[in-house]
Amino acid sequence: MRRWAAGMVTAMLVAIVWGAPAAARAEGPGQVALIGVPGLMWSDVTESDTPNLWRLAGESAVGSLSVKAVGTITCPYDGWLTVSAGVRSAVGRRCGLPPLPVEGTNRLHEFGWFASVAGVPTAGSVGTLPGTMAVGPGGVLALSDRQGAVGRYHATVEEVADWSAPVIAVDVDTLIRPYVGADGKVSPEPEAVAAADRTAAVRQADAQVGAVLAQLPATATVLVAGLADHGSVPHLRVAMMRAPGTTGTSLLGSGSTHRDDMIILPDLTATLFSAAGQAAAIPPTVIGQPLKAGAPIPLDEAVDRLRNADTAGQTIRNMGGIFFTTLAVLQVLFYGAAFLLLRRRSALGLVRVAAVALASIPVSTYLINLTPWEAGPAPTLTLIGGLVACDVVLTVLALRAARLTKPENILAPLIVVAGVTAAALLGDLLSGTHLQLNSVMGYTGVVGARYYGLGNIPFALLATAVLLVATAVADTLVRHGRRPLAVGLIAALGVFAMILGGWPGVGSDFGGVIAFVPGIAVAALIVAGRRVSIWKLGLFCVAGGVIVLSIAYLDYRRPPGSQTHLGRFVGQIFDGTFWPVIARKLDAMLGTLLSPNLMPVVIAAVAFLVFAVLRPGAATAGVLPVAFERAPMLKAGLLGALVSGGVGMLVNDSGAAVLSMALALAVPLVLSAGIRAIQLDGASPGDGSRAEGAVKQPRVA
Repeated sequence: MRRWAAGMVTAMLVAIVWGAPAAARAEGPGQVALIGVPGLMWSDVTESDTPNLWRLAGESAVGSLSVKAVGTITCPYDGWLTVSAGVRSAVGRRCGLPPLPVEGTNRLHEFGWFASVAGVPTAGSVGTLPGTMAVGPGGVLALSDRQGAVGRYHATVEEVADWSAPVIAVDVDTLIRPYVGADGKVSPEPEAVAAADRTAAVRQADAQVGAVLAQLPATATVLVAGLADHGSVPHLRVAMMRAPGTTGTSLLGSGSTHRDDMIILPDLTATLFSAAGQAAAIPPTVIGQPLKAGAPIPLDEAVDRLRNADTAGQTIRNMGGIFFTTLAVLQVLFYGAAFLLLRRRSALGLVRVAAVALASIPVSTYLINLTPWEAGPAPTLTLIGGLVACDVVLTVLALRAARLTKPENILAPLIVVAGVTAAALLGDLLSGTHLQLNSVMGYTGVVGARYYGLGNIPFALLATAVLLVATAVADTLVRHGRRPLAVGLIAALGVFAMILGGWPGVGSDFGGVIAFVPGIAVAALIVAGRRVSIWKLGLFCVAGGVIVLSIAYLDYRRPPGSQTHLGRFVGQIFDGTFWPVIARKLDAMLGTLLSPNLMPVVIAAVAFLVFAVLRPGAATAGVLPVAFERAPMLKAGLLGALVSGGVGMLVNDSGAAVLSMALALAVPLVLSAGIRAIQLDGASPGDGSRAEGAVKQPRVA
C-alpha cells in the first residue's frame, strides 16, 4: 500500500504539530569529497558493469537525485553551478560542459560574468569553505569562490598526489562525453549513442570513481551524484552518501523533498558544508538541506526501488500531455452530448452514468498509486488499465449507493465520489503525499516542479470535493431545522482541509489557502441564508492572503535549514527579491490561458452552466433547477467550488488548470443529481413549466 495506509495513524498524530528541526550534529571538521558523474542513472549501476559503484552503494545511503535546475534539461554546466550556488541556476545559451580554467591557473574567467550578468550573486557559496581542491572543470566550477578561484586544481585524477584537502570535488565526465558534439554542447538526441558505447562509457566512469575511492581515507564522507542530464529527456539520477562508519545500505533523503529516497542538487551544497563541519556557515541563500540516511534496506531492493522511481516518473511525464488531452476531449464531448440528449428520457440514464464516471477519473489517478504499477513489465499499460479499473469500480459503487438509501438520495453518488476524493487527498496529506507523487494529476521528481505537499490540481479537487460533501450533508441538516450546525460543519471541515493544505511540511500550498478561504465563506454564507456581495468576496480573498502570510511568517521564523518555500518567500519579501518570483508565476498563469488541454474544459463547462441556468428548458431539461429544488444547499457547494477555482486560477501558477479541474469534478456530479431527480419525479425531460421554475414541494434528498 506504498506505506500510505500504514503511515496514516502515526501521521495523524504528528503531521500538524510544529516539530522542532533536528539540531545540527556537533562534529568537528571532517573531509568530504563530491564525485560528480553527469548522466549517471540507477539503470547504469550493476554488479557486473560497475563493480566500484555497486560496492560503494552497498556501504552507502542511496537515493534518487532530481537534477532539475531552471530549464527542462539540466546540462553539466547548470548542474555544477547549482551545486556552487546552492540555488537552481542556469547559464542559458552557454549550457553544455562546464568551462575550463584559464590555462596554467586555478581560476575560471567566465565565473565572474555569470555572477554579475545572470543575476545569481550566490554563485561561489561552496567556495567559501577552506581547503578546497578541484579535479576536472566541473569540480573547479563547484568549488570556486566568488572571484572564480579554487584552492587547488588538477585536470585529471592521475595528477593528484595529495588527497588530504578538506573539501574535494571531482568531475568524472566520461559518461557525458559520448553525447557532446564538436561545439561542446550536449547532444539533444541520446539515441544517437549506441548502447555498446554507453556501456563502455559507464565502465570507464566506474573505473575512474574506483580510482578516486582508492585514494580517499575511510574517515572521509563520500558523495556520488549523477548531477546532470544527457540528451533531451530528464531522468532521476544516482545519489549516494558514504559517511564514516557506514556498513550497509540505507535510503538517502532530505528535508527539501520530504522524501526518504529523493534529494535535489542544492542539498549537495548544504551537505558539503555540514560534512566539512561548517554547518553554521551555510549561507542563508542556500535552499538545500543536509542529506540524511534513513532506514536500512537490502542493496538489491534499494536499487530496484530507485530504478522503478525513474520508470514511474518517465511514465507519468510521457503520459501527462496525452492524459489531459484525452480528459479535455471527454469533457467537451460529454457537455456536447448532454446538451443534445438530456431532452430524451431514454438517454437520461446513460448521461448520468457518464457524468459519474467522468467525475471519478481524478481520484482514480491517485488511488492507482496504492498499487506498484511501475514495477511491471509494461508500466504504461498497467497504469492505464488500473486507472480504468478504479474509475469503473468507483462509478459502480457511487451509483449503487443511491439505491441503498430509502428514499433514494439523489446526492448519494455525489457524496461517494466527492467523499472518496476528499478522503484520499486528506489522507495523502497526513501520510506524506505518496499518492500525488508520480500521479498524472500530481507531480514527479523527474519534472521537479514539486516534491511533496498539495499540488495545484490536487488543491482544486480537494477544495471542490470538501465543499460538495459538506454542503450535501448540510442539506439534510437544514431540512431538519439544524441550519447553525450545517454552517458549522462547512466551516469546520473547510478550515481543517485549508490548514492541512497550507501548513508548511504538510500541504505547503501558498495560493491554495488564498483561494480556499473565499470558497468556504461563500458556501457557509449561502447555507446560512446570507447575501454574498462583491466586496465581501474581496474581503474573504484578503483574509486568505493574511492567513497564508501568517503561516508563512511562522515558517520563516524557523531556522533557515528547516524552512519550506513558504518561509523563504517571506524572506524574499523582506529583502526585496520577491518580484522575480511573482513575475514568473504570473507569466506561468497567463500561459495556461492558451492551453489546449485546459481552456476547452473551462469554456465547455462554463457555457453549459450558463445555458443551464439562463435557458434550463431549451436543451438541458432543467437539470440544475431540479437539482437545486430537491437539494437547495447543493447550490452553495457548487458556487463555493467555482469561487475557489476562479480565485485559485488567478493566484496559482497553474492558472486555468485549477478552475478546469474544479469544474471537471463539480459540474458532472451536480448534473448527475439533477438527472436522477428528474427520473424519480417522472417528469418529461424538457417540460417547460417545470424547467422554467414551476413551484413544487421539495422532497427530502
